[in-house]
Amino acid sequence: MIYICQGLVVQNFKNPPSLEEKHMGLREKFDEKIKRKEQEIQEHENKIREAKAYIQALQDTIKLLPKEDESASFQVKKLRPGSAVYKTMMLLKKTGKPIHINEILKALGKTTSKKDRISLGGSLGWYVRKNEIFTRPEPNTFGLIAFEKSEEPPEDFGIDHKEIIE
Repeated sequence: MIYICQGLVVQNFKNPPSLEEKHMGLREKFDEKIKRKEQEIQEHENKIREAKAYIQALQDTIKLLPKEDESASFQVKKLRPGSAVYKTMMLLKKTGKPIHINEILKALGKTTSKKDRISLGGSLGWYVRKNEIFTRPEPNTFGLIAFEKSEEPPEDFGIDHKEIIE
């Protein structure tokens, strides 16, 4: 190569890169790109492996939980339709909250006599002791197990009551 600088002719004595040298630089660039892509693939494979492990953990957790649909239908089959216990379960489902035994008896059209309280309370208590269908959150107050399993936050969850007042 020849360069002209301020009227002087300067010759570049350095030999131009040979075709082989050009290919070596190009080969190194391709090797670098290949290495980067392989690293990217490895990172993605790690993410996939982590995601699969997460899914497996969720599936294992689901296996530990009781099957809600089956348990609910099993509970209804277990109670004889028309019985006081069955009617109590339906009443509790309808109201959606635990009810005192006297209120249950009134809703079923029975008297609140000691005999009726002991009879229905004993039947419901049997299910409570077996931890099936019914719960006893307070003395002589019965609810459904489904009420306790509710994991939804309260309606005012996250609301700052101080802001509302001000």
